[in-house]
Amino acid sequence: MNQLGNATKANQQISHLRLEQVSLGTSLSSQYLLKDISFELFPGSCIAIIGPSGAGKTSLLRLLNRLIEPTSGTIYLENQSYENIPVIQLRRQVMLVPQEPKLLGMKVASALAYPLVLQGMKQQEIQQRVVSWMQQLHIPEHWLERTEVQLSVGQRQLVAIARGLIAQPKILLLDEPTSALDAGRASYVLQVLMQLANSGETTIVMVNHQLDLAQQFCHRVLYLQDGQLLEDVPADRADWVKLRDRLIQAEAQAAQEWL
Repeated sequence: MNQLGNATKANQQISHLRLEQVSLGTSLSSQYLLKDISFELFPGSCIAIIGPSGAGKTSLLRLLNRLIEPTSGTIYLENQSYENIPVIQLRRQVMLVPQEPKLLGMKVASALAYPLVLQGMKQQEIQQRVVSWMQQLHIPEHWLERTEVQLSVGQRQLVAIARGLIAQPKILLLDEPTSALDAGRASYVLQVLMQLANSGETTIVMVNHQLDLAQQFCHRVLYLQDGQLLEDVPADRADWVKLRDRLIQAEAQAAQEWL
């Protein structure tokens, strides 16, 4: 099992992001999508969020990106409350790559450059960064002229990951980033993400149902069920057999409720 990088160990007293008793309710009932969630994200780590369908995993990512607001509790970035950070500024630091990414009607070349264009970066710098990440992720140059409809689901997923990496946020949130990739490509992409986390440049937080990949590449695992955080442990000390069994049982129970 891979260990935390030196950047993480050196910064264990510094938290990029912290949640304190965060809950997310619904306007239709007294039920909660997330209930009393508290944890910290340390620089230079790669975190896997796992749990059955409906556990609140995607809702948690959306909260962290401020696409939705908590019903109660507080989220802090660098000890500053989310409420006091302009949304555009926040999303440059905490970026979300959704499970079904869109290219906003752009060709791949424009979509990859778009986050940096919004930041006012010079064209030469944009080009250098785009080319660098295309090479690292083995994205063919001929994709640049393709539109969204000319890409497979897996290709769009890879382009969206590249777009997130090109933006170089402090925290990169990924919702099932390898769900449409073949096993070899998924393993390679997660290796790149973990290397980036180990460098201390970006904290990676991903929802991932592929527990074998989460176990191999992540430093830490958060297990959600019924909107509650039931496990928060280093990946190399997690009981992966227990987590897998718990996940299977929860999914089976949910399936029975639909019968």
